[in-house]
Amino acid sequence: MKSSTDSLLLQFKALADPVRTRLVALCGVAECSVSELTKVTGQSQPRISQHVKQLCAVNLLERFKDGHFVYYRVPNTGEESATRRRLLALLPDEEPQFRKDIDKLREIRADSDVVAAPVSEGDRLLHRALVELTVARPLGDLLDIGCGQGRILKLLASRAHRAVGVDIDSDARRLARAELLLAGTPNTSLRQGDMVSLPFDNKEFDTIILDDVFGDANDPAAALLEAKRLLSDGGRVLLLASAGNSDITALRSQFAEWAAAASLRLSAPRSIPANNPDWLLAVATIADRTERAPVAA
Repeated sequence: MKSSTDSLLLQFKALADPVRTRLVALCGVAECSVSELTKVTGQSQPRISQHVKQLCAVNLLERFKDGHFVYYRVPNTGEESATRRRLLALLPDEEPQFRKDIDKLREIRADSDVVAAPVSEGDRLLHRALVELTVARPLGDLLDIGCGQGRILKLLASRAHRAVGVDIDSDARRLARAELLLAGTPNTSLRQGDMVSLPFDNKEFDTIILDDVFGDANDPAAALLEAKRLLSDGGRVLLLASAGNSDITALRSQFAEWAAAASLRLSAPRSIPANNPDWLLAVATIADRTERAPVAA
């Protein structure tokens, strides 16, 4: 038999176990730790660890580290992704046990001492502007660098093929996982990462958001260069910066300077709201990967 047929037969065999089927259904909705899977299923940790090991061996789950924790989820990329999607589509959405498992996971994640930040009117206007940017042009694969509590991921994930958030703050990522589960965004994933050295392949994302990270960056141009490395041909980088008490004119000049240093073409930055702005938003694109791109005034 062909290797693809052998692989599919091994996946069928793995799914023949009811507990492993529950784990795959759950990890298709959200990335989960062994501790969470243990609490949801009522199984022992060694037993769950053995199950996820078998599921990873047949490429039904993937394993990744996030800080001190290890998470598992159904892979949404790779050579077998289309076959895997067709296989998992056979799992019935109306299965009561799957719904119970998801509800239990929501209960576990709702038990958090991290408080979500309030949404200001400026934030709402920013969110509207971001959605408008997605209307005429698809997001494709989305990366949100500095995703924080996942607010923008929640807003845009349904418009993306997949959405990945990166943040250095473990508490923020923990709250984001709870919020994204409640929002029903199974195509999202969260990672710990350094904005100037991210664990992704070249040209992996079509849309990249630098999500108010410039104030924490020692070298903003380096962060933009890393985003450029990850950007697909024809992709775009969205630059967001909180205005706060900053001089907007100076911030606009900094945007232009950083984009020029990264050889990116920058749109005219937009103040949100126009009067007394809370945010500055601009779009950067690659004119040529080998030549320095002009910068909009």
